[in-house]
Amino acid sequence: MMATLNLTSVNPSSFMLVGIPGLEQFHIWIGIPFFTIYLVALVGNGILLYLITMDHSLHEPMFFFLSMLASADLILCTTCVPKTLGIFWLKAQKITFPGCLTQLFFLHFSFFLDSAILLGMAFDRYMAICSPLRYTSVLTPRTIVKIMVGIVGRSFSVILPVVFLVKRLPFCRTRIIPHTYCEHIGVARLACADISVNIWYGFAVPVMTIISDLILIGISYSLILHAVFHLPSRDALQKAISTCGSHVSVILIFYTPAMFSALTHRFGHNISLTFHIMFANLYVAIPPALNPIIYGVKTKQIRDKVTLLFFPKGMQ
Repeated sequence: MMATLNLTSVNPSSFMLVGIPGLEQFHIWIGIPFFTIYLVALVGNGILLYLITMDHSLHEPMFFFLSMLASADLILCTTCVPKTLGIFWLKAQKITFPGCLTQLFFLHFSFFLDSAILLGMAFDRYMAICSPLRYTSVLTPRTIVKIMVGIVGRSFSVILPVVFLVKRLPFCRTRIIPHTYCEHIGVARLACADISVNIWYGFAVPVMTIISDLILIGISYSLILHAVFHLPSRDALQKAISTCGSHVSVILIFYTPAMFSALTHRFGHNISLTFHIMFANLYVAIPPALNPIIYGVKTKQIRDKVTLLFFPKGMQ
């Protein structure tokens, strides 16, 4: 009997996700904008992937990175939003322990994937603007594949230990998670054991990874800005600023709420749990919806292809 109890406590069958604490009576209404945002993310990123896949003129390094970003965004929002809508509209609060671990893995994996892709895009713009003559010789298809493997490999190797850090914990207290999805520290705090390793790994390793990405992105765009303002052609200057403007907008939209959410979870004890959970939900829904819109508006090649896709006669 004792062995059975220990096994049950280490491997719980399921958890309960309560949604947004304090706003349970408004869940049905809150679900409507989340559903709309999710649809925009699916359609926007789906159109981007379709155009980049089907149109050979978009088979360039910049658009390859953009297709990777669209794929990562789809993973990020699809990992969390459907389950959130199930909680809001169907009261489907139960999630199995393996399902919780799976959601936890893909949530954090797609986040680090996004960060690494944004770094790759910054390097791509640096080569295109600062070393245009070497651009095609450096960013060959073979190099792009290597970068892709490196991006996926790094994200996987950083996040996989988190799954095992959670899996080893005994859960013998409450299994109610005051959230709409499973995330590392939120689940670890339910354990009846020391979670110091989880806290240190869950904070130090990701923060160091993200900060290193931000530093390298900052260096890239500093060099890009220096080069941009020395371009001889006014058209080239405007094109470079427009392209980099879309990248910088996406970087701000991605990193600002992500860093705020991470720091709030560790240090923001005076911040309302309701506000924190609502903000955490917006963070996984809004950037994937806004990214394709920003690139569609800011990038002329994408804008022209979208117009041609929906209004073919008008372009002829």
